[in-house]
Amino acid sequence: MSRRALRRLRGEQRGQEVPSLGELGLDLGPESGWEGLPPPPLPPPPPPPAAAGKGRRRPARTGVSNRFELITAEESEDEPPSREEQADTQLSERDAAEANNEGAVSEEAEGDGQRDGEEAEQPDQTPMSSNKPRKKKKKRKTKKTSAGETLEGNDLEDIDSLLEKIEDTNGLSQQTESRVIADSRPLLYIEHRNLNPENELKRYFGARAVLGDQRQRQRQSVRSTWLTSPKNTWPRYSKTGIVMQLLETRRGVQYFTFKHHREYQQVQFKFLDAVESMDPNNIVPLLEALEPYHVDSLLQLSDVCRMQEDQEMARDLVEQALYSLECSFHPVFSLTSGTCRLDYRRPENRAFFLALFKHLMFLEKRGCPRTALEFCKLILSLDPENDPLCVLLLIDFLSLRAREYTFLIRMFQEWESHRNLSQLPNFAFSVPLAYFFLSRQEERSELELSQARERAARLIQLALIMFPSVLLPLLDRCSVQPDARVASHSFFGLNAQISQPPALNQLTSLYVGRTHSLWKDPAVMAWLETNVHAVLRMVDARDPLVEDSEHKRKMRYQGAPRNVYRHIILSEMKEAMAALPLEVTSQPVMGFDPLPPLDSIVSYTRPERTNHPSNESTLSLFFQSLLPNFNLQGNVRHDGEEEAGAGQDLHQGVNRLMAAMRDMLVNIQFQEPPRDDNPEGDGDWD
Repeated sequence: MSRRALRRLRGEQRGQEVPSLGELGLDLGPESGWEGLPPPPLPPPPPPPAAAGKGRRRPARTGVSNRFELITAEESEDEPPSREEQADTQLSERDAAEANNEGAVSEEAEGDGQRDGEEAEQPDQTPMSSNKPRKKKKKRKTKKTSAGETLEGNDLEDIDSLLEKIEDTNGLSQQTESRVIADSRPLLYIEHRNLNPENELKRYFGARAVLGDQRQRQRQSVRSTWLTSPKNTWPRYSKTGIVMQLLETRRGVQYFTFKHHREYQQVQFKFLDAVESMDPNNIVPLLEALEPYHVDSLLQLSDVCRMQEDQEMARDLVEQALYSLECSFHPVFSLTSGTCRLDYRRPENRAFFLALFKHLMFLEKRGCPRTALEFCKLILSLDPENDPLCVLLLIDFLSLRAREYTFLIRMFQEWESHRNLSQLPNFAFSVPLAYFFLSRQEERSELELSQARERAARLIQLALIMFPSVLLPLLDRCSVQPDARVASHSFFGLNAQISQPPALNQLTSLYVGRTHSLWKDPAVMAWLETNVHAVLRMVDARDPLVEDSEHKRKMRYQGAPRNVYRHIILSEMKEAMAALPLEVTSQPVMGFDPLPPLDSIVSYTRPERTNHPSNESTLSLFFQSLLPNFNLQGNVRHDGEEEAGAGQDLHQGVNRLMAAMRDMLVNIQFQEPPRDDNPEGDGDWD
């Protein structure tokens, strides 16, 4: 007779039919392994009534349909019965226990390790949901033996160790996957999430520390942008008169340009007049009354605030300028594609380059090198061929600070063939430093670590041979005293710095002043010392590579291009600024347009000012400062008059000058000094 028939028979004898296991969702077919087998042992008995003492579980047992369950509840301290006894006397009890609580069956099967089939969950059964807490309590009661605690602790330790291994494996696989994805993307690919400095600060300090309790809603009129996060304290934005146009598309590359409307051009002319007055207070009315988002005015005032050490206001003004420019983007213009170009020769486009550069400098000082690196890549993607701001002198430093060593190495490998990056001192020293940092990452394989160490040693030796003048200034900035052999050797001595061309001196000074903090690590210094001695052995052995590098230094670096001077001025490195040539330092430099290109593409010109003669000489201006009524040229001629009698005009001008000088000498009165009654005096000259 089958179990189901036997159960039904005994249920009818009790006058109450027990629900079948099939109705409870348990499949006891021939394949389940339960057919024809004795029932598994009963679950561990519940605690005795004294332990249960407070009767918290009694109300849940009001619906008990099996009288044998009450008997087992009182036998908490006894051992579970054997399988032979259960086969004859406790089959119905087992069925009732399964109907009341499916969780107890699962726990019993886990404890004995004898589960032969799967149990289906019954969340809709009221008796089971009410009995679950009691069974869980019973499970905790049954594990109060020392052996059970030892087994439980060992299992938890094994689980923790397994989870750690799984996390490490997942982390390595994710890093490997991210490297594969990064290698498949374009080199100058931009990610929107990396343009927000708050994302980087959250990774360092957490969202609560970055945002705090100031999570206020932004105004409905504020437009969401990628480059900056607009603030409620900013003026309400309206159309500024700047638009972006698509000029052409060649070979999948789109060329854009900004354009100024006529009203914006008038504000630009007034801004130029205010700049020539050398008074920053004349710029403020332009922002207050005419155009609150005039880009050049915002950039110029930002420099003024920075000189007055108001860094917060200076950064805020630059962000407003970026916000204004981004709101005027063309619908097709993309920050992330890397195929959109802007020509720096057009004056309308320069403000965007300069605003991005000033913004990334603030980000780097703020402690967000990863975000600054993304903005640096954005500037380079706008004009990678010409690089008007020469961000190639900066991108290696930001990559090292952001620990993006793979990006720096990939850039060096891809651009070395057509850009000769190894001829720049910053790449010559930063790339081997990136290889050295990679050789210290434990998650990489031993083969990758050994290859990175070999490449780092080879490249740093080539850099020291090509640019020996970098070593001693770098050690001096790091407060490291070289040993006697290095200090006394002529290859790294003072002669190496004096004999190098001025253009190379500017590049080395810029690199040392910017990146010396990255070399202060004791491990880096020990690695550098080893390679310096290796280079000295090559020099003493008269390696032909040393002579060839010296010849290259003399032939190259005869003069720096204009974008290098522009980068040094914007970076404001004292060491590099002192090395600028006289033709750069002698001309005025404006913050809104430093060193404009000589081949600028001008779309509109500023009208000439009629109230300021353009042919006044320095001598005339000097005498006007002494004698306000003096005018060497007399009355200004009308445009239609002829320029006849130039000699007569010169003679009349000289006569007017002599007359003014006579009047000045006549009006001079010399006052006699007061007489002293004591000519000897009591002077204190001794």
